[in-house]
Amino acid sequence: METLQTFLNGFNNKMKELYTDVTEASWMAQTTGDPEWAGKLAEAGTKMSLLFSSKETFEKAKQFLTTENVTEIEKRQLQLLLNNMEANQLPEDVIADLAKRSSELNLLFNTYSPEVDGKKYSANDIRDVLLNSDDQELRKKVWFASKEVGKVVEKDLLELVKKRNEAAKLLGYDNHHQMGFALQELDRDEVFAIFNDLIEQSDEAYRTMKSELDERLANKFGISPEDIRPWHYVDPFFQEAPPSDSTNLDRFYKGKDVLQITTDTFNSLGINIDDLYEKSDLFPREKKNPTAFCMDMNREGDVRVLCNLVEDAYWMETNLHEFGHAAYFKYANASLPFVLRTASHTLTTESIAMLFGKMGKDPRWLKRFLQVDEATVDAITPELEKFQQLQMLIQARWIITFVFFEKELYENPDQDLNALWWKTVNEIQLVTPPDTTDNPDWAAKIHFTLAPVYYQNYLLGELMAAQVLRHVETKISPEFFTKETGEMLINEFFKPAALYNWNEKISRITGEQLNPAHFVEVYCKTQVKN
Repeated sequence: METLQTFLNGFNNKMKELYTDVTEASWMAQTTGDPEWAGKLAEAGTKMSLLFSSKETFEKAKQFLTTENVTEIEKRQLQLLLNNMEANQLPEDVIADLAKRSSELNLLFNTYSPEVDGKKYSANDIRDVLLNSDDQELRKKVWFASKEVGKVVEKDLLELVKKRNEAAKLLGYDNHHQMGFALQELDRDEVFAIFNDLIEQSDEAYRTMKSELDERLANKFGISPEDIRPWHYVDPFFQEAPPSDSTNLDRFYKGKDVLQITTDTFNSLGINIDDLYEKSDLFPREKKNPTAFCMDMNREGDVRVLCNLVEDAYWMETNLHEFGHAAYFKYANASLPFVLRTASHTLTTESIAMLFGKMGKDPRWLKRFLQVDEATVDAITPELEKFQQLQMLIQARWIITFVFFEKELYENPDQDLNALWWKTVNEIQLVTPPDTTDNPDWAAKIHFTLAPVYYQNYLLGELMAAQVLRHVETKISPEFFTKETGEMLINEFFKPAALYNWNEKISRITGEQLNPAHFVEVYCKTQVKN
């Protein structure tokens, strides 16, 4: 009879073999643009999916979990294995149908280009107009155009939502949303309670700062604040705070080596990441992915970052973010079983990446690593702090809007979703709807299609980042960039990898489970007008 240790060893070895095939094909596809590698990636991904859809393996894992004398490390492996496998315990035709529907919708998103006055507008074109144009009529047309894809995908997306619900019911869940939270080790009631509490605790600060923003925009466009509509903001979904001249730090990067600054930042903590540059792909060139990501190739130290670095603040912050991910992956304990040699949760690796990415606007970092003179930094610090607060409040409200709506979407996809969307946007983001709210504007957000029940992790990651930073500043060193901080991150956050679930990890480090009070203290205080 197969023993638990034999079972786990066999699964870990098989997963390692298939995982490295997937990552190699994915890396090559993203860095070469060669269709051959895209085909190899699909083939490798299918083999990995088959491993996680094996009913025999799933039943064995469940049986082993109920036996006596299971060690904590064995139990954790079985729990993660079951979480990853459960959603795949469906008939093959159901899995294939869901994948096909999602792929077809993705193609619609990628190939649809709205037109305004006979001109096609890409996502970057739309962003450029909303960032820079003073032409209110053009802004309005472009904003409506950005939502047109919602009409294109609505019917098929709603059908996909219902098919996902049917699949979840086959696995014993009420709907796909409930299943998504359970398999991510998230307590849905707890997360929604946290988000509702954030709305309440941030309300005064958010209303004050958004009112000031609306007044500034009203002055800019020569209208009254009551006439501000969605197209007056810089993002189609009001996800971002508009930058100002003083918070645009690009001028400090001319002639600076973004990569060396990244090295210096992490070295100050005793975290060495410059050995990862050789296999990474960090500068712009043709036929590579134009965005940024980090990939752990083999969970044995081969960690790579793809970036497209230029000398500006955006790419500096992006590089710090991605090498935050990279440090986490690099320092995972290599002696752990393969299935545990990764982040304990998406939100834990996002929290580290967010923690480092935000350093690009931290006055202490600007002085020490970008070497901006003290008088200049001191002069812009109040505006930087205010911008960061507004950005985090806007981002938090947007994420909560998405998350609350998505729950309703899966619980009742036949309700009037278009009206519900604008009711939610108005109540949480305080954005006045357009005159017409009977269009599926919500469906223009690709995450409903490609990343269902995922969006909450962005805000949970921010909450964890705030808690880690507060722990460092109060218990380790008021100065973040010290060897002591680095030792804590390496030994207590990175090395345990996925040995503990996300809430136990943060509790072991800071002495308490995830507590939004730290985020509230930093970002939800009311700014006093000058």
